Amino acid sequence: MPAITLAHLGWSTPDGRAVLSDLDLQFQPERTGIVGRNGVGKSTLLRLLTGEIAPTSGRIAVDGSLAMLRQTVQVDPDAQVADLFGARAAVALLRKAEAGHATADELADADWTLEARIDESLARLGLPVPPDTPLARLSGGQRTRVALAGAIFAEPDFLLLDEPTNNLDREGRDAVRDLLRGWRGGAIVVSHDRELLEEMDAIVELTGLGAARYGGGWSAYADRKAIEQAAAEAELGVAEKRLDAVRRQAQVTAERQARRDAGGRRKAARGDEPAILLGTLKSRAEASGGANRRLADRQQAEAERALSDARGRIEVVDPLAVALPATGLPASRRVLELDHVLAGYGEDVSVIRDLSLTITGPERVALAGPNGSGKSTLLALVAGTLAPQRGRVRVGVPFALFDQRLSLLDPMLSIADNFARLNRGTTNNQCRAALARFRFRADAADRVVGTLSGGQMLRAGLACTLGAPTPPQLLILDEPTNHLDLDSLTAVETGVAAYDGALLVVSHDRPFLEAIGITRTVTLGE
Repeated sequence: MPAITLAHLGWSTPDGRAVLSDLDLQFQPERTGIVGRNGVGKSTLLRLLTGEIAPTSGRIAVDGSLAMLRQTVQVDPDAQVADLFGARAAVALLRKAEAGHATADELADADWTLEARIDESLARLGLPVPPDTPLARLSGGQRTRVALAGAIFAEPDFLLLDEPTNNLDREGRDAVRDLLRGWRGGAIVVSHDRELLEEMDAIVELTGLGAARYGGGWSAYADRKAIEQAAAEAELGVAEKRLDAVRRQAQVTAERQARRDAGGRRKAARGDEPAILLGTLKSRAEASGGANRRLADRQQAEAERALSDARGRIEVVDPLAVALPATGLPASRRVLELDHVLAGYGEDVSVIRDLSLTITGPERVALAGPNGSGKSTLLALVAGTLAPQRGRVRVGVPFALFDQRLSLLDPMLSIADNFARLNRGTTNNQCRAALARFRFRADAADRVVGTLSGGQMLRAGLACTLGAPTPPQLLILDEPTNHLDLDSLTAVETGVAAYDGALLVVSHDRPFLEAIGITRTVTLGE
């Protein structure tokens, strides 16, 4: 049976920073979700499994074939769908044969079932396109689905998927989830998509303490994790109380012994007792005192070990805090008006046609629709970076846009400098305090944005958008949950749910939309 086995696996960065340490795991032909905070080593683990990088310590044994889907599908200008199936030359030969230009030897080599099999793989992902379609014509989400179709086309023993639903619309997310639901091989899926994780047979959580495996999907993992966390915290509380009690008892015993010793010294000074008796009493007191001290030391050492063990079972996490001050938005204020808007990116290409939309007061509006239906175009109209071809767009309150490309951040500046640029008039103390709430403390706030990882950059964008001392009355969020780890996602949900301004949100993350209390959904492309 195919299997992947990790034994004492470790990997460190070139500068010696340990990312993965002493992992012992085995993957069977089942669907396993990999979860954990940003930077804990999830994508690194997949790269180790494919052999792209070598472990610093330990070993990996792979019995079976692998196919990998990365977070971003890079595209060459002349690349075609067939390239992601490793079949470009074979498809070109079929086209040559269909045109009647193939030689007899070429006809003998032609795989006449190839195109039908490619079509079948693409259909499983809901994307029926010809194999010689240029990839540049497809959206990022469509390219991800084509790449996944190419991965399953090889019929590997294990699929390795790194955030497969990022940037996918609802149809694409459903297609990936349906594919994995029916997948009978092994799948190792790095994801923060809770709906996708619900389809898993097991969840492996990576933390600074190592790896832990939980049977079942997301809900089973979350329930079990909550129970374990509560038990570990209760055990820690008991250990702290035990150590405190041992220390208090040792102090009481020492004080009692000190009083007895003082009484003995007073008797000796008066000369009421024979010298031999005083010597005996002194020896007994010294022996008793020594025994008490040894007992107290032993009990304290045991209590300290128990406390250390209890602390070792709880990962120390620097929490992400998203707390937004009140905006003061009146319920009757007209926040946004679009009146019979026509918009696009060329005279002959209109993505949005005759759209009217009004947001009044603290409404929470979600924009829905497939990739290419005009959601990002609408946000560009609201932000003023795109002018309508016809109609009127009016924004009646201060707003902030957090887009999925993080174009609000200057990659050449530090996080702190970006915050100051985007929030004019804030003091350095206000800047540092806001960034600290998003886990950018001290020197971390001075890191240049262009050097950040995807998750760190997303957090920096959130800090600069949501961390201002006077929040905007309209918050525009374009796929804000992409690349966020699950702990950070929960914090963002809590903060945005408590926000009292108006929301305009593009997201295909259904649990996120439910958590932030969307009151109305506008579907484009219908």
